[in-house]
Amino acid sequence: MDRSLTPQVATAIPGSRDVLELLKPLTWFAPIWAFLCGVVSSGEAIGPRWPFLLAGVMLTGPLVCGTSQAVNDWFDRHVDAINQPARPIPSGRIPGHWGLGIAIGGTAASLAVAALTGAWVLAATALGLVLAWAYSAPPFRLKVSGIWGPAAVALSYEGLTWFTGASVMAGALPSLPILIVLALYSAGAWGIMTLNDFKAVEGDRATGVRSLPVLLGVDRAARVACIAMAAPQLVVVVALAAWGHRTVAAAVAALLIGQLALMVRLLRDPLANTPWYNATGTTLYVLGMLAAAFGLGGVLGL
Repeated sequence: MDRSLTPQVATAIPGSRDVLELLKPLTWFAPIWAFLCGVVSSGEAIGPRWPFLLAGVMLTGPLVCGTSQAVNDWFDRHVDAINQPARPIPSGRIPGHWGLGIAIGGTAASLAVAALTGAWVLAATALGLVLAWAYSAPPFRLKVSGIWGPAAVALSYEGLTWFTGASVMAGALPSLPILIVLALYSAGAWGIMTLNDFKAVEGDRATGVRSLPVLLGVDRAARVACIAMAAPQLVVVVALAAWGHRTVAAAVAALLIGQLALMVRLLRDPLANTPWYNATGTTLYVLGMLAAAFGLGGVLGL
């Protein structure tokens, strides 16, 4: 019997490499990118705010995102014992209840750092942690829903981290244009997260996960995901132009046109082409985020 799946007192302390593997550093890139977009969009000079900038990077990457990975692996440990037994928890490299302890400790550490950073950052961090636990833990298990699961991840990885970056630099609630743009990019990220579900369609059907490809079928789900990604960006283009950021609006529009061209190939065979699109179209999406942030922050007068 796998010792990591039964209640016991763990006598071994997990190795640092195993803990790092549990926290999945590769997943930190997306929220840190959105955080940096928030920093740029604030238009504030780093100057004396650099300690808050470093705290924000720690929050959005290893603390909140890392904690969400630990939470997810703890509550998926029984399934992972069958499908991915080499992972740190089912393999026993993180024994007993250490996985749960790391998730709880990461939650507490995240809140402590956020509290030192500012009230708005604390609020965003708390909401992100609530979503992280609700995504993986019963009774909510948002991850089994094709609607709420991608929405929770999109809001956490894009919107709340962008909000954190802007709030860290301003030391206050971000401006209304920043809030509008981060909300739009969060909405678009819902489509990106839906594409991520394409890699596990058969497994989701077998285990009762109601992802959008399972609910609608692969082809219809792909079309919905593309619309969800493109429509908010079109609104961003219009908003930036209306606010006088015409050069940046043109740049975001060009990146959107590039994505639309790539979507044509994606829709021909979504299952086969989704990994390719994630490496190409999603890259253009996040570059558009940064371009919009430059405009909002008034960088180079754009």
